[in-house]
Amino acid sequence: MALNIIGMPINHGTGKLGSNLGPQKFRELNILDTLKDMGYDVCDLGDIEVAEVCDEDIHRCDEKLKFYDVVIDANTKLAFRVYESISKGNFPLILGGDHSLGLGSIAGVSKHIKNIGVIWIDAHGDMNTHETTLTGNIHGMPLAASMGKGPDKLVNLFEHRVKVKDENVVHIAGRDLDPGEIELIKNSKLKAFTMDKIKENGIDSIIKESLDYLRDKVDAIHVSFDIDSLDSSFVPGTGTPVADGLTVEEAKKLLSSIAASGMLVSLDLVELNPLLDNNDETAKLYMELLKAVFENYNSSVKAQLALG
Repeated sequence: MALNIIGMPINHGTGKLGSNLGPQKFRELNILDTLKDMGYDVCDLGDIEVAEVCDEDIHRCDEKLKFYDVVIDANTKLAFRVYESISKGNFPLILGGDHSLGLGSIAGVSKHIKNIGVIWIDAHGDMNTHETTLTGNIHGMPLAASMGKGPDKLVNLFEHRVKVKDENVVHIAGRDLDPGEIELIKNSKLKAFTMDKIKENGIDSIIKESLDYLRDKVDAIHVSFDIDSLDSSFVPGTGTPVADGLTVEEAKKLLSSIAASGMLVSLDLVELNPLLDNNDETAKLYMELLKAVFENYNSSVKAQLALG
């Protein structure tokens, strides 16, 4: 089994420049050598091609959703690349890029592992639809679309089907949820552990409950990790920072525990914005979290990922 690095240099889901530079920054910080030094077989599959468009094209294909066609095209390409990786028994490590890339990563993984579980770690819900979005930014919609909620072109991206059942989703660290997202959570079967619940029960309890909940329900887990899940004081280099988030140690413990569970098969690292960072503070912290994952990764995942 190899780790396949896949860059997704997209910022069109957020409308801010900078997150498209995330994959380049990870490489500048020697992500390949870091993983190889940890004993992994690593192959960099390069970056997904993202169409170059001007600001005037923001509503070219949809009067409400921004850069709709660009996001769909790039994520379809990403889904193909992720599916190709995981279907060969490898581990796709997707480097973003804004969180709209969750559309493609989950679509690709779930084509191979139909009964996938998703742990979405994020200050935001990312569960808006075209009807509830307040901004038109598609990075606020990928989890809803993956669960079958939203416009057809997002829901049916790559394959005409729901990518993950709502009862197979765990959302962690939410604290900036829009009204439509709160309503969706209330009317679905997903588990949501807000920061209030984490503070009340402790991160250890949340980790145990999350993994116990998914262990007998799913065949494997995809994690989509947004750096803004951490408290804004730790992460200047992200586009939508939110206060009162995870501490660095809580984030490390959460990711390490999932990695050690034997269920992790793919991972998104998203919303690093080098243009907003302070002397690579956020980027270097992301590398610390990456090391925590792969120092604890259990490679005996479901008979070498042969699940499809």
